[in-house]
Amino acid sequence: MSVTDRILTGVKASLGANLVNSAANGVLMIVLARYLLSPDQFGLLHYALSIIGAVAILGALGVPSAAARYVTEFAETAPERVRYVVRFSLATVAVLSVGIGSVVALGSPLIATQLDEPALAPFLLLGFGYVILKAFYTTFSRLFQAVNRVEWSARMKSISGVTRLGGAVALVVVGFDAVGALAGYLIGFAAATAVGAVVFYRLSYTSFPASDALPDGLRRRIVEYSIPLTATRGANILYKRIDTILVGFFVGPAAVGYYTIAKQVSEFGSIPATSLGYTISPTVGEQYAGEEVGRARRVYETSLRHVLLLYVPGMVGLVLVARPVVVQLFGAEYVEASIVLQVMAGFMLVNAVNKVTSDGLDFLGRARSRAIAKVGTSIANFLLNLALIPAIGVVGAAVATVLTFSVYTLTNVYVIHDELTLDLLGIGQLLVGVTAISAVMGATVRALVPYVSDVLSLFAVVAVGIAVWGVLATLGGLIDVDRVRALLS
Repeated sequence: MSVTDRILTGVKASLGANLVNSAANGVLMIVLARYLLSPDQFGLLHYALSIIGAVAILGALGVPSAAARYVTEFAETAPERVRYVVRFSLATVAVLSVGIGSVVALGSPLIATQLDEPALAPFLLLGFGYVILKAFYTTFSRLFQAVNRVEWSARMKSISGVTRLGGAVALVVVGFDAVGALAGYLIGFAAATAVGAVVFYRLSYTSFPASDALPDGLRRRIVEYSIPLTATRGANILYKRIDTILVGFFVGPAAVGYYTIAKQVSEFGSIPATSLGYTISPTVGEQYAGEEVGRARRVYETSLRHVLLLYVPGMVGLVLVARPVVVQLFGAEYVEASIVLQVMAGFMLVNAVNKVTSDGLDFLGRARSRAIAKVGTSIANFLLNLALIPAIGVVGAAVATVLTFSVYTLTNVYVIHDELTLDLLGIGQLLVGVTAISAVMGATVRALVPYVSDVLSLFAVVAVGIAVWGVLATLGGLIDVDRVRALLS
């Protein structure tokens, strides 16, 4: 299979899984927020998820990504070492996750008291299972990526999303309320991890030769490479979790619900970029390692161009339809989330660019540069949140996220440009054309927004915006219709 065909196959599989997972997550959020939980209960659930998720980084550190990097390398150069890397990474993750999960569970009453939210205690008690299952879920997902079986990483994500939806709704309905919803997340991770472990062993692990010899210094190399990856993941937690925690601490659980809705909608929009980035990252690394720098550059540039073509108008459209999206999907009780969503539209754009950029740096051996940028901007994000949330409330968290994540993304693009020497002039010309198209599309959508009265009319306005964008992009030569048709076929 050619590099192009492999990327397209991986993108289709990953995109499908991300759509299934995000659709399941979206349905879960809508059902919980609109029908099953009060705003305070809904916010409390996501407050707890943010706290547990922030701690869960310690349950695996950067070991899954470091293992993936060496599996990718040794699969080509020293296949007899692959089994050892897999065994060592799984054993390390087991020790870390059980230890950290125990600390979270045993310390749940103290943590809840310190945060002045006693109702958090039963949620945090479930943190034991969450930390362990999430760590192994992440590890097997990364291992599938490393052996270029992205379709199985995708299936794990689909299984997790669907079983989480069913488990959470069932447990809430039978009377376990928001705690039952959190237990649904554990069910999702457990099901996906079980399938992933069995399939990886049968399809990948046993395909590599066995070796009893311990490679000199390999454990040390894995641990050392995991250090910058741990810093990156830890800093990523600051971006993804600490803002929500601070919103809960300063403003309250209901505000966490508003912020979660806005952030989830903006992240839902990043699904295509997430799929593309997850698939191309090992390919860019392979081509670069094989001294095919020109091919690695073309793979990345093509991905970046598609992201800009899709997400610049997407950002404009989301700003314009933010209020009807929140009101029609989640209910009028959550209308305060609409302003936050308008700000987070900017995050959707920079997050999409980052999705096709950041993972590639790990496979190019620039994990340290990425880690430095992530840690620095994460600290800035934390400080901005401390300053803005008490001053302007939940909107302050959104502003801090957009500003600091933009700096981080631009830094990553600069680093990958340093490695691959990108065609910045061509990218700039594309950006000008896309901006012009977005302006025309935005004017059309703005004129139609006042006519939105229900979910169907909302979808109709969105469809009109997409149609205007598609026609203008095609007429402007920015979309190759034949290639799009081939991709979808």
